[in-house]
Amino acid sequence: MTLKEHKKHIDLKRPSLGNYSWNEYAFVGAPCTVIKFLSDQVINALSPGYKCGYADTTHNDDMTSLPGRLSNGATIEYTDQVNYRQLNYKSAFNAFKLKEIFTDCDLVLVNGNHQQAKNQVVIISESKKASLQKRLDQLTNVKMLLLADGTNEVFSFIKEAIPNWHQLPLYRMGDTGNIIAYFKKELQQATPVLNGLVLAGGKSERMGFDKGAVNWHGKEQRYHMTDLLKSFCNDVFISCRQDQQQEMNPGYLSMTDTFTGLGPYGAILSAFREKPDNAWLVVACDLPLLSVNTLQHLVANRNTSSVATTYRSPHDNFPEPLITIWEPKSYPVLLSFLAQGYSCPRKVLINSEITLLNAPEPGELTNVNTPDELGKVKRLLHQKIAAE
Repeated sequence: MTLKEHKKHIDLKRPSLGNYSWNEYAFVGAPCTVIKFLSDQVINALSPGYKCGYADTTHNDDMTSLPGRLSNGATIEYTDQVNYRQLNYKSAFNAFKLKEIFTDCDLVLVNGNHQQAKNQVVIISESKKASLQKRLDQLTNVKMLLLADGTNEVFSFIKEAIPNWHQLPLYRMGDTGNIIAYFKKELQQATPVLNGLVLAGGKSERMGFDKGAVNWHGKEQRYHMTDLLKSFCNDVFISCRQDQQQEMNPGYLSMTDTFTGLGPYGAILSAFREKPDNAWLVVACDLPLLSVNTLQHLVANRNTSSVATTYRSPHDNFPEPLITIWEPKSYPVLLSFLAQGYSCPRKVLINSEITLLNAPEPGELTNVNTPDELGKVKRLLHQKIAAE
C-alpha cells in the first residue's frame, strides 16, 4: 500500500449544514439596525410554526469586562431567567460548537456585516454601496435581492458578480409580506425527505423464534411492514443484523447496524449515519395490528420543527419510540444521549421537544414479544377479519 492509498479516517456522510444549521441566510448590504429590524419581522412571523435563530456580533466595543461569574474566572455560567435561559461562555465558539448549538433551528438569520452563512439575501442600499462592493466574495449563493428606500436599481457590480440576478426574487425592503412568504416557502420546500426503517434485527429471545418471519398477513411480517410504509416514504429499509442479510428477499432494501449492540437505538443511529439529511419513519416489525390509517395519521401530523413526531403509548402514556418519525435534527440529540451513557430511544423522546399524538386506534400499537401475546393477537386478527 502506498501513502496515497492509505486513509487515516473513515469516510462519513455529513449533514448538509452551513455554518449554523440546514437553512441559514445572511442579510448583506444594509446598516446593522436595518438588518436587525428585518430579522425581527421575519422571526416574529415564522416563529409560531418554526424554530428560528439569529446570529450577530455586538457593537458594544467599550464593554471589555466579562459579565457575572466569568469575571471571577468561571468558564461558563447558566442562569434560569424564568421566561428564558441564559448561558454565558468565556471560551470562543468554533464552527463545530456553533453547529451543535444551532442545529435544532429550522431557520437561522445572520447579520452578514459580521457573520457569514451559506445563503445570502443582498440588500441594495446606497448607504452601504461601498461596503457591499468589498463583500462580493461573500456572495456565494444569493437567494434574494431587496431594494432599500431611495434605491431603484440593482448595482452594476452586483449584476456582474451574480450572473443570474434577474432570475432571483426582487422586492422592496418594505414589502415584508412577500419577504416573509419567500422564507416560508423555502422552509416548506426544505422539508426533509422521509425514509422508512422496519426494525427486524432483534433476536426475539422472549418469543423463541424470529418475530419478523411470522406470517400474519400472507407474507413475513418484516415484508408486510415494509410494504405498508412504502406509500408514505421515499425508500424503505429493513434493519437487520449482518448474519440476517443473506436471507433477506432481494426485492427489499436492507440496512445492517453500524452502531452494534445497541438494539433499536443502534438501528436508528445507523440509518442517520447512512442518510443524515433524511427523516426516518421507524416502525418495529412486531406490530401486526398496525394499519395504513394509523401510519397516515402519523405522517399527516408530522411536525418537522420537532425532534420527532410520535404516538402516546396507550399502556403508560409515554411516547412510543418504535412507531416514530425521527427528524434529521434528532441525530445529534441521539448521539448526545449516547455519549452520556443512555441508549433508550424513549428516554430521548421524553426529554426532547417532540410532537406527541394520540393514536386513532390505540390497540394497533400492541406489539408481540411472547407466545402468549402472539396467541391473543391471532384471536384479535381473526375477529377483525370475521367482522369485515
